[in-house]
Amino acid sequence: MLIREIMTTDLVTVEAGATLREVTGALLDNGIGSVVVVDDGIPTGLITESDVLRAAHERDTPLSELSTGPLTQEPLVTVEPDASVGLASRRMLDEGIKKLPVVDDLDLVGIVTLTDVVYHLSDLRTEAEGLARRHYDWTR
Repeated sequence: MLIREIMTTDLVTVEAGATLREVTGALLDNGIGSVVVVDDGIPTGLITESDVLRAAHERDTPLSELSTGPLTQEPLVTVEPDASVGLASRRMLDEGIKKLPVVDDLDLVGIVTLTDVVYHLSDLRTEAEGLARRHYDWTR
């Protein structure tokens, strides 16, 4: 199963340099847990609810005075739409993250989350069983 089959394409983004108050507004207005930060349309970071809470707690500063910049310093971990769900799951596990922006070259085309993977576990199991049967048929 490929990422393009399970990813969400209805994305919410904020521009680089947005305030954390703007990020919080986007999260609340859309009922989501993360936004992708873009700079001229190119994804540069991902900010989650937890990131906003941590920044507010650590800095003890109004969200309107904090920008996205410090939260998007690390390289953005992404996945391609034609990657396997297994590869994306391994990447999330290795990086200790639960969400991966999906990019095609530099274009942001979706997002895949650990929840998406869990939701499709039965489909993945069915696909794996089918592959195992085919392998068994070939080896007989």
